[in-house]
Amino acid sequence: MTPQCRVGFGLLLLGMFCVCSGLEADETGFVPLFPKDGIPQGWVITTWHDLAQKAPDTGSWVVRDGILHSPEKRGTWLISERQYDDFILGFEVKLTERGNSGIALRAPMRGDPAFDGMELQIADLRYNPRANDSELTGGIYRAIAPAKQVYRPTEWNSFRIELRGTRLRVTINGELVQDVDLSQFDAPVKRHDGTDAPPIKDRPRRGHLGFQHLSRDNEPVLFRNIRINEGK
Repeated sequence: MTPQCRVGFGLLLLGMFCVCSGLEADETGFVPLFPKDGIPQGWVITTWHDLAQKAPDTGSWVVRDGILHSPEKRGTWLISERQYDDFILGFEVKLTERGNSGIALRAPMRGDPAFDGMELQIADLRYNPRANDSELTGGIYRAIAPAKQVYRPTEWNSFRIELRGTRLRVTINGELVQDVDLSQFDAPVKRHDGTDAPPIKDRPRRGHLGFQHLSRDNEPVLFRNIRINEGK
């Protein structure tokens, strides 16, 4: 091997080491939210519009081979019994062409997370062609539009949600789509019935996490590699 080749090979190895080290450091402190196959323990199933209401018999959310599967019928949240304040949540999600889901953030165990807590929207672009920017993937539903659309239809999409106090950062498929101070959003948000919901600045700073299934025609929602870091 020539000196030039040895230098090039050494730089390649160094670059690979740095990338791997960065990934390892990034994952330090994360724990799986669903470590076992089967029906998730420590979680409850509620209706999609009111967390205080137990869901009708729509089937169960279930983990199979490490993948969280939605129930057979649409219209539910899988909600944590635990409450969370500051955290980093990572996961991958896959929807069909008519898929609609979302992540409940700091939601109280009552009302609609989209208006009484926060909901990070996840939806195929074809689910609602007339959707406003804040109703597209990466938006805080009807309140904060994402900076760009990087959602990949019908593929696995990676998400990283960081909540620290009033700071929210959301990265989708490696691209930053939200980096905002929640305390700056003081406008009321319209509920589905046209009444006003509290502005984002007044939403809870601690609450429950959730995963939504609201796809048309009961088409499935799949999540995998779901992990959380609550390090302060």
